[in-house]
Amino acid sequence: MPQCVVIADDLTGANATGVLISKLNYVSYTVMNTERLELTKLAESDCVLYPTDSRSIDPKIAYNRVFNVAKLLMNDSVKVYSKRIDSTLRGNLGSETDALLDALDNQAVAMVVPCFPEAKRILVGGYLLVNTVPLHRTEAAVDPKTPVKTSLAEQLYREQSKYPVGSLYINDLMLGKEHLVEKILAYRAAGIRTIIFDSISQEDMELIADAVIDSEVHFVSVDPGSFTATITRKLVVPKSQKAKYKILATVGSVNPVAKTQIDELFLAQKVLNVFVNTRLLLEGEVAQKQEVDRVIKEVLENCQDYEICTVVGDGIMPENRIDFIPYTKKYECSADEVSNRINSSLAEITYQILSRNKAFQGIYTSGGDVTVAVSKRFSTSGIKLLDEVVPLAAYGEFIAGEFDGLKIITKGGMAGDRFAMNTCMRYLKEKLYI
Repeated sequence: MPQCVVIADDLTGANATGVLISKLNYVSYTVMNTERLELTKLAESDCVLYPTDSRSIDPKIAYNRVFNVAKLLMNDSVKVYSKRIDSTLRGNLGSETDALLDALDNQAVAMVVPCFPEAKRILVGGYLLVNTVPLHRTEAAVDPKTPVKTSLAEQLYREQSKYPVGSLYINDLMLGKEHLVEKILAYRAAGIRTIIFDSISQEDMELIADAVIDSEVHFVSVDPGSFTATITRKLVVPKSQKAKYKILATVGSVNPVAKTQIDELFLAQKVLNVFVNTRLLLEGEVAQKQEVDRVIKEVLENCQDYEICTVVGDGIMPENRIDFIPYTKKYECSADEVSNRINSSLAEITYQILSRNKAFQGIYTSGGDVTVAVSKRFSTSGIKLLDEVVPLAAYGEFIAGEFDGLKIITKGGMAGDRFAMNTCMRYLKEKLYI
């Protein structure tokens, strides 16, 4: 039996959540027709998704549909039960969440995280914002079937659920995991069966998921899909475990845009980062080699728990920017040659890491000069271009050389918005698992 069960109020929502879970290396199965349900396929999947088509129907009928489906799919092997709700809080949120809680009959607490950062849905101070606009001022307010007249998630649950409701806000998240665990346990002791969490980023959902797991309370996940995917990744081991590939991102750009993109990546995904002291790369061969060896050693010794590792020149921090003029005089060379010393060192680091750890099957380079240096060090004859990930970010694979076929994304340091690097990393991970 699957270890993850998602009950959605419509087919689109079920499939959207299933795709998020599939991207994490799980096999997902959406039930379309119960009369033709293939039990063998169900047993092979990691996650089963069941749409009840109940968003705009009478709350009592919606309750019964969810209750019956939950009873049908209940199994001791299930580690994550999820009630998928609309990202704009339309539909029978309360009655359907109540139904799942009642079906499980184990005093579970509904952990409601109505956050979908990639779709620009976040909850702040209890208010749902859609692309920075309060929910009640969006198209959801005039939906012909299920209009939503408030932006307060807790208000909707209080109006629709028979169980007590509580909320945890951004200031609670700021106090850390242990604080959240204490609040969860206190709410459960007080009889609260639905807890609504503020959340504005993947980082917040990671924190909430860790707190929920550490609290050891029985729970159901209630969200538009992103939180369910997050907590599934932490609790469920795929039946068909694929090789866990790693990505190495080498960033030589010192552009402020690149700095913003790196910061956003660190917030959104779990990353091992090692900064390179670029000044040492210019202080003679001995200092250069020592710094290159240090970075290589630090990545290789600590990368086992990370799918993404980044090697970043510390010149990306304004206070570490290097004035090339003293070095052009010292070495009697041009500024380009000074820059090349740095880029060739970053390329050497990249090459050595991939040579020594075969789990690295994809690379990302930021900055045209770094990309050229990496290509030369890898002795590739070129890059076979396959796709555009975001404007000015190309996906392809090396042609010829020792790493023929290696997947790579290249991007200019100034290219893309603040989410561009995060988007590229997710794209590359998907390609590696195909």
